[in-house]
Amino acid sequence: MKFEVTILGSSSATPIFNRNPTSQALNINERLYLIDCGEGTQQQMLRFDVKASRIDHIFISHLHGDHYLGLVGLLSSMHLNGRKKALYLFGPPHLKEIIDLQLKYSETTLQFPLEFTPTDAQKAEVIVSNNDITVETIPLDHRIACTGFLFREKKRLRKLKKEKLEELKIPVEYYTALKKGNDYTSASGVIYKNDTLTIDSDEPKVYAYCSDTLYNEQYFKQIDKVTLLYHEATFLNDMLDRAKETHHTTALQAGEIALKTHARKLLIGHFSARYKTLNELLDEARSVFPATELAIEGKTFVID
Repeated sequence: MKFEVTILGSSSATPIFNRNPTSQALNINERLYLIDCGEGTQQQMLRFDVKASRIDHIFISHLHGDHYLGLVGLLSSMHLNGRKKALYLFGPPHLKEIIDLQLKYSETTLQFPLEFTPTDAQKAEVIVSNNDITVETIPLDHRIACTGFLFREKKRLRKLKKEKLEELKIPVEYYTALKKGNDYTSASGVIYKNDTLTIDSDEPKVYAYCSDTLYNEQYFKQIDKVTLLYHEATFLNDMLDRAKETHHTTALQAGEIALKTHARKLLIGHFSARYKTLNELLDEARSVFPATELAIEGKTFVID
């Protein structure tokens, strides 16, 4: 099953000439999920061939402009392009008020249902569950209410040992039950244990998106052992006081978080515009956690 994330924006509060505010497109089994929608996200979607028509779920972490100011424009474009199917939007409670105000004064009535679910920054909760994944909120510690999002692949059915099934001439109609873990009893009464006929499916993959936050161990347990951890790394550690003042994380701290939570890989982003190049941030995170990559715009990371 495809499970990959494309970076659309990786700058922090202000864009600079080669980096846009935060946004990511997550592809899970050919379903697209948009995470945050900073200014310029539509242009980035066009640039990197992310089709708005394929997005049915949008997640907004918090109400600082670099994470949502592109949203109303995107909704407007969806409306103008004739969208009819429902769009599911998740974000802070006041986000709906902002959207309604924009639509009111532009005298716009969306031609598609906008199904809004408010998030609660005080507790973790499952907000999406479908055949492929569950999505949980991650309460973070920012200057205003902010949540991350945990995308967890659902456990797949067991895999059949086709050669063994053919050897025993097990009828095809029993295959579904075997995938679900049932034993097989032959017509002569012989019982074949499930683990002799099938193998376990792969461990579910997990993507944790940790938006703006102060270093705070309150969310570490929830993101333990994820396949890929995206974590903000706004500053180098020589600006730790500034990071604390603005409720952000340094690259060194992001590496420490990945190490302490046993992440398989770390992806850092939300870089301050003061950094024209990013190698120092990468080196700092890798000094603690070598399996670290930069959230470079246009790059797709396979979550495996």
